[in-house]
Amino acid sequence: MPLLYFNVLEGRSDAELNAMLDAAHRAMLAAFKVPERDRYQIVNEYKPSRMIIEDTGLGIPRSDKVVVVQVVSRPRGKEAKQKFYRLLVEELEKSCGISPNDVMVSIVENTDEDWSFGLGRAQFLEGDL
Repeated sequence: MPLLYFNVLEGRSDAELNAMLDAAHRAMLAAFKVPERDRYQIVNEYKPSRMIIEDTGLGIPRSDKVVVVQVVSRPRGKEAKQKFYRLLVEELEKSCGISPNDVMVSIVENTDEDWSFGLGRAQFLEGDL
């Protein structure tokens, strides 16, 4: 059920984007233990002048392959989040050649009442999920 937004610079091919999404899905399945078809991913592409990603003073160099991932999810434990961060950079580096330096993640938590998967219903609250 996590909803993942990928913010990237313009210029990646469809094959590169699909590989990135598949890699992130594998990391999410392993870290958050969600069902295989719990896959909600959106890619936003920006001109270089519309996306500035620095390093909060940590000295992390960025390239034009930078990706900012925002995860909207039910609450997850600290260990699951840390596992996701680690697995995500491993999968992206292995499958897409994206350096761990180029991956920034933010997790935004919400609760069951904040989700409707369609039909104008709150499936978590109504017992469907």
